[in-house]
Amino acid sequence: MKILVLFLFTMNTWAALPENPSVITNSDTLKERLKKLSSTENDSKKHTLVFDLPVTYNQQVAKWVQYFQTKGSKWFREYLERSSKYLPFIQNELSKAGLPLDLAFMVMIESGFSTSAVSTANAVGPWQFIEGTAARYGLRKHWWLDERRDFRKSTKAAIKYIKDLHQEFGSWYLVAASYNMGENGLRRQIQKHKTNDYWTLVRKKALPDETQNYVPKILAAMLITKSPNLYGFRFLERRNPLEYDYVSVPGGTDLESLADALGVTRKSLKELNSELLVNYIPKQIASHTIRVPLGAGKIISEFLTKKTN
Repeated sequence: MKILVLFLFTMNTWAALPENPSVITNSDTLKERLKKLSSTENDSKKHTLVFDLPVTYNQQVAKWVQYFQTKGSKWFREYLERSSKYLPFIQNELSKAGLPLDLAFMVMIESGFSTSAVSTANAVGPWQFIEGTAARYGLRKHWWLDERRDFRKSTKAAIKYIKDLHQEFGSWYLVAASYNMGENGLRRQIQKHKTNDYWTLVRKKALPDETQNYVPKILAAMLITKSPNLYGFRFLERRNPLEYDYVSVPGGTDLESLADALGVTRKSLKELNSELLVNYIPKQIASHTIRVPLGAGKIISEFLTKKTN
């Protein structure tokens, strides 16, 4: 169920929120608390925001809100600007799957929406799949192809994974924690400490440092992205949502030559097909479906016809 929340506060009011853990699941309680906090503010604005994940604001979340506003503001601004390109697609896929749209902010923290992101643990792509989990959820990897980098396919795989995690753990915070640290590790800690409350596990230091910070980072990113002006992120350069056509091309097709024929940059065509680890379709592959700019199908058909003649 989506939670409609009326925010009546300024940045100073937001900073005055209590630091003790407080899970907000009742919109009436939240409105009353924020109304009291903002009653002395003459210039406060009314912001209507919709959250479909439980909203927690505590010391851990506040720390990351402040970090994203200060030391991390440069790269967080880049993530915000990039989000306008990718969030609509991810949230549409989550919606079709009946999952909370705010789970899309996992990608912002995992990779900053980068298809080429690689972690120290060799997790790859926007959803940061390791090889074993990727294979389990149908993502292929060959010397010329890594579908973990494919935004569409990795999102669909992540949705299947998230559904399985939620079926076991039943809490969206624990879903995020298990996604970050692995379900086996989280399962052991739940059994050891006899609790399935994320914040209790954090207080007991039962989770790795990265996982203790993972949910607070997601919540901080979610809060800022929904109202960037409030947090000082103004004049963002919005990008057009990801749009493309699919075209099947034969083995041996060179993407750089194709980009030249389309009149687009080689980099932009590479970004549309970031799952390709090389700039061509291997000759031994009968055909492969690639993404091309919207409406480019006719030009590609003519290009391929000339190439074969």
